[in-house]
Amino acid sequence: MPIEKLAPGLERIVSLDQDIEWLGSGFNLAEGPLWWKEGGYFLFSDVLNNRRMKWSPRDGVTEFLKPTNYANGLTRDRQGRLIACEHGGNSPADPIHRVTRMEPDGTLTVVANNYRGHQLNRPNDVVVKSDGAIYFTDPVTFNLESELDFFGVYRVSPDLGTIHLLVRDFVMPNGLAFSPDEKVLYINDSRRRHIRAFDLQAMSYGIETGLLNPISDRVFCDLSGERPGIPDGMKVDVEGHVYCGGSGGIWIMDPTGKHLGTIPLPTGQSATNMAWGGDDWKTLFITARETVGRIHMKIAGIPVPRGHVA
Repeated sequence: MPIEKLAPGLERIVSLDQDIEWLGSGFNLAEGPLWWKEGGYFLFSDVLNNRRMKWSPRDGVTEFLKPTNYANGLTRDRQGRLIACEHGGNSPADPIHRVTRMEPDGTLTVVANNYRGHQLNRPNDVVVKSDGAIYFTDPVTFNLESELDFFGVYRVSPDLGTIHLLVRDFVMPNGLAFSPDEKVLYINDSRRRHIRAFDLQAMSYGIETGLLNPISDRVFCDLSGERPGIPDGMKVDVEGHVYCGGSGGIWIMDPTGKHLGTIPLPTGQSATNMAWGGDDWKTLFITARETVGRIHMKIAGIPVPRGHVA
């Protein structure tokens, strides 16, 4: 399935005649892909099977960890520790909805599990800023009764001491990503099928707050259309191009929000998330509900952790 070109310059980002290389299938909501540079493998969540999977060139796909408290989005902090959004179980008897950090000895530190004493809905996706602050989305709880009457986006301070509600008017906040200079935070709304962009607040008394400037709130791109596909996980490359699932496949947008082209997915597939990886960070790993794959890009993605190139 050739890549669909909609605007000049797409060939500089990706070769148009290549297909996605599918690496594995049979998962029950594949999500949270994360390249582990030191080991040369990538991890991803098999959410509804309550396990974490690993793909490596030598062994293919193998089970890495079970159970995971139904973890979804994954990333790493500045120290390389794993950060996970955990959905918790599907009944009131197992309502552990939280963001955790795995320490080097394997123990878990709770990053966030409530806001002002009310349990979080169901943390979904997460990104770590270069200063160590953790940003995550907290959408719908599905069949569980929520203690919060909104679906928010949050920031946890680097010392984990403070949690700020950044914005609360999303219908279903999902993927989020920073621009390369970290001056803009992109957050998509799966239900409204668009990406919103927020400028970070200017420094106050020489201190960066890490909060969002509400006046800067704007729709970055509308990804709706007649074909299947909605905004979900989202990534940005070093030149500021934004990659996100949308109608027909994975949309590639320039820093102004212009839709340059689409990486199509097979009928019935919908991209749930993406991750940069490979030795040069130019491989885009893709999770698509039941399958995982990869495609080579010409521009490197932002490493995770940021600045991690070794």
